[in-house]
Amino acid sequence: MTREIPTETLNSLDDPVFKPFFALELLFPTQTIRVWTGLGTISIEGKDWLGAGEVLSISPVEETSELSIKGAVVSLSGIPSEYLALALDEAYQGRVAKIYFGNFVSGQPSDLTEIFSGYMDQLNIEEDAESSTIQLKIENKLIDLERPRVARFTSQYQKSRFSGDRGLDFVEDLQDKELFWGGPNPNTES
Repeated sequence: MTREIPTETLNSLDDPVFKPFFALELLFPTQTIRVWTGLGTISIEGKDWLGAGEVLSISPVEETSELSIKGAVVSLSGIPSEYLALALDEAYQGRVAKIYFGNFVSGQPSDLTEIFSGYMDQLNIEEDAESSTIQLKIENKLIDLERPRVARFTSQYQKSRFSGDRGLDFVEDLQDKELFWGGPNPNTES
């Protein structure tokens, strides 16, 4: 997969100081959570990203040349116990999660480059007396290739998806029909 890396990021690779960061976007049903691996709140492309600093860790994102399904793991540590309700109450499974790469150019955050996109899968919480660690496993979108697709080429199935569509009304009649191409039908008398 080719990624479009912003020109300003490519140009800043030659700078004496390169300040990279990662950002995480979790699209829950009721809200979107955006955090990044620095301190403070930054605004990128009109969206605010809350700084999580060293509290946020992202596993290495692997990309291979063959078609393989590699996921990612995101951890938030030192979370106050009162914020666990959000993690426990939201319907997260199957929701989109994205990991981005960015850097600072002239003291300002650059445009983000999406390096991973997948579906939230498993949420594990380790809790002690004062704080908690939340670990979220994210499945690669290629996991969809392993899911069965159930579809039938019947008139009934087609009408269940698109009422009034008659495109497959005569498919059943065609199953045992003999067709003769390029000459007269040998079964008819001339």
